Amino acid sequence: MRDMLRRGARYAAVVLGVWALGVSLLPASASGADPTRPVAPASVRAPEAAQFSAEGVTTVGELRTLDTTRTADRPSARQLIRHPGATYVKVHFSALRLHEGDYVTVSSPDGRESYRYDGSLDRTTGSDYTTDGGPGFWAMSVTGDTAVVTLHSARPARAVVDVDRFWRGYDQAEIARHNFSTTSVCSTDARRDVVCYQGTHPTEYARGRAVARLLIGGGGLCTTWRVGNTNRMLTNKHCFSTQSVVSASEAQFNYQCATCGGNNPGPGTKVSGATLYRVSSGGSGELDYALYSVNNFAAIQGFGTLYLRTTATSTGTRMYVPGHGDGSPKRLSIYEDTQNGGVCTVRNANYNTWNISYSCDTSGGNSGSPVLDANHRVIALHHLGGCPSNQGAKAHLIYNEIAGLIDNG
Repeated sequence: MRDMLRRGARYAAVVLGVWALGVSLLPASASGADPTRPVAPASVRAPEAAQFSAEGVTTVGELRTLDTTRTADRPSARQLIRHPGATYVKVHFSALRLHEGDYVTVSSPDGRESYRYDGSLDRTTGSDYTTDGGPGFWAMSVTGDTAVVTLHSARPARAVVDVDRFWRGYDQAEIARHNFSTTSVCSTDARRDVVCYQGTHPTEYARGRAVARLLIGGGGLCTTWRVGNTNRMLTNKHCFSTQSVVSASEAQFNYQCATCGGNNPGPGTKVSGATLYRVSSGGSGELDYALYSVNNFAAIQGFGTLYLRTTATSTGTRMYVPGHGDGSPKRLSIYEDTQNGGVCTVRNANYNTWNISYSCDTSGGNSGSPVLDANHRVIALHHLGGCPSNQGAKAHLIYNEIAGLIDNG
């Protein structure tokens, strides 16, 4: 991913002030426009070699490069980084050099989501961010089609802020168009927003809080979740398997609708990937796991955690799956086909050496989801679709390999 971004990006730095660090912050003098209504810069799709592509990982966005250069030297200079219809915008700063006390914010237009960065990029005093191994850093993604980049400085002429590219999120129609579809919704799609089950299945709802949407390098999507009592996360190896891609990724907790069927998720809580501890051997049809940690762990501890079952499950065991199929706000698979009908069960607890099988509904983006039993222990790590035998890697075999790296409760 790091190499793809470096090869494909066509830098069009937008300079703020007299230093070489650029964000396309547009002053009124340059545009003749009202300074409180900055104009969004033009952008182009980056070359195909720079776009996200990984086998088995859902593509949910495209890389765009900016092709204009503007200068701003006034306090509170702002720039809209906008792509109409985008579901998120993730901004890249090619460099950031600020005076003491100066900072830049990347926020949503309504201010509900805002990330603050100063010259030191200290995560303990500012906001989290991701890196791809090249110059600069990526701000955390902002939900919606617009990110507002604002310089906060008493001496703006001495500040340098460069933005050269951004990822923009696809809508659902684009996600379907850009991804190969494996039939993993078996018959009727019985998944529902997790909040739909808050009253009827409170424990399933509560356990699902430990599950997060995993944005990989700005353009890929899987599911991830906390495992055990310490700072450890699990997802699939086919989602990422190198330290550089872990560092380029962000986990979004609490990305779920506020009301049942409301399509009204909030931004949740986002943290970046920190340290990759272990990946499974073998191919994506085997155990297929990646164990890692995140930055700013304290911010996500309140969402709870999950624990691995340490012995094999059995055919017929009741099960459920929380996750972010298709990049959607978190949904739960509890029933096979219809609400209040037959519950999801394990079809074959020994489908092969590494996997169990089930018909519980999943889709692209569910890769990395936990599969839990009625005792709310993780019995498998979902990673393969194909009705009627969607598959999850056996959790007790994963536990045998990572037991010394987690606190399984």
